[in-house]
Amino acid sequence: MGKVRKKEILEQNVYEMALQRTRYLYDSFDKIVVSFSGGKDSTAVLNTVLEVAREKNRLPLEVVFFDEEAIHPPTIEYVERVRQSPEIDLKWYCLEFKHRNASSNEEPFWYTWEKEKKDLWVREMPEGAITEHPNFSKGMTFQEFSPMLYPISDGKIAMLTGIRTEESLRRYRVIASKKNDAYKNTHAEKGSNQYRAFPVYDWSSSDVWLAVHKFGWDYNITYDIFNQTSMHGKFLKQRVCPPFGEEPLRGLWIYSECFPEMWHKMLSRVKGVATAWRYANTELYSNAQIKPDNKTYKEYLDVILDSYDFDYRNMVKRTINNYIKFHKKLTKRQIEDSEANPASGLSWRWLCKIAVRGDFKGRQQADLSNEAIKAQKKLGITEAEAKMIYK
Repeated sequence: MGKVRKKEILEQNVYEMALQRTRYLYDSFDKIVVSFSGGKDSTAVLNTVLEVAREKNRLPLEVVFFDEEAIHPPTIEYVERVRQSPEIDLKWYCLEFKHRNASSNEEPFWYTWEKEKKDLWVREMPEGAITEHPNFSKGMTFQEFSPMLYPISDGKIAMLTGIRTEESLRRYRVIASKKNDAYKNTHAEKGSNQYRAFPVYDWSSSDVWLAVHKFGWDYNITYDIFNQTSMHGKFLKQRVCPPFGEEPLRGLWIYSECFPEMWHKMLSRVKGVATAWRYANTELYSNAQIKPDNKTYKEYLDVILDSYDFDYRNMVKRTINNYIKFHKKLTKRQIEDSEANPASGLSWRWLCKIAVRGDFKGRQQADLSNEAIKAQKKLGITEAEAKMIYK
């Protein structure tokens, strides 16, 4: 069994700790860059780093913003305000990135700022946008391109992002990975001169909003609009992100309700949006519980997979196989049809849900953990007992 990292109680608050980490980064790297999304977490990073940049007389601060086209209007207005600051040198990229389109199996991906579909763009490209890069080619993902953003000649670069461990189990694993230094929170991609750093990784959402209020930071008023909607707390979880992925799909309705002009353009931007808007919060999209009575969930999974074209079917199969491998690492027991395994959380019913939703980034790992916890509670056993009994 691996070592368990214990929480340490420190006298410093999270803001002071973030400043301390950022000072370390300035002292250790040739160049500091903030990767900015316009969301609340990157707002916390931006302002924390600005404070240290002023201390060390390292202004203007370089900031990169990757414009994902289908973005709330207040987010763009906020990024524009950031760009106007004399303390900031903002690089605004509008590249043809590959993004997930969970609203259609026929068109499972879409490309931001795709030149061939200029007439379908959700909004006009901003003035001064960077549309080309020597290391970029159409169809790359942000994760593929980001480590190649700066040439080796620029030296050792720290790219600071707003990842917080509170947001998901997957993000916790990014930080807690053995590849990362638990104190410095830096990690370089293989062959890259860029190190990812997470100075606000231990902040809670409340910490972020407290800092915004206490220090009077400018912020994205999209969150205010979220808070005015009746379904906000249940589905949106205060995330500013591209609208067509598996998780954001459930918040499509907010575009139609709050940004109608943009919504009308979104309807023709990618396939399946209108249907996803109508059904994303129903069993049709989220639970995959509707199956023929004469089939098991394992058999129904084959029916779902057979309905997809060759390329998409293979992508879904890879995702499912990864979860099955995870199950086999924890237990030798067979996967049950509808009952979750108390050690892994897996069932064929749950895999049917994944086959419908996609989950190419493994973001449903936390949901799988919840399935295991529910199974343990049903049996009246602990997690440790489940691993012993079902190993």
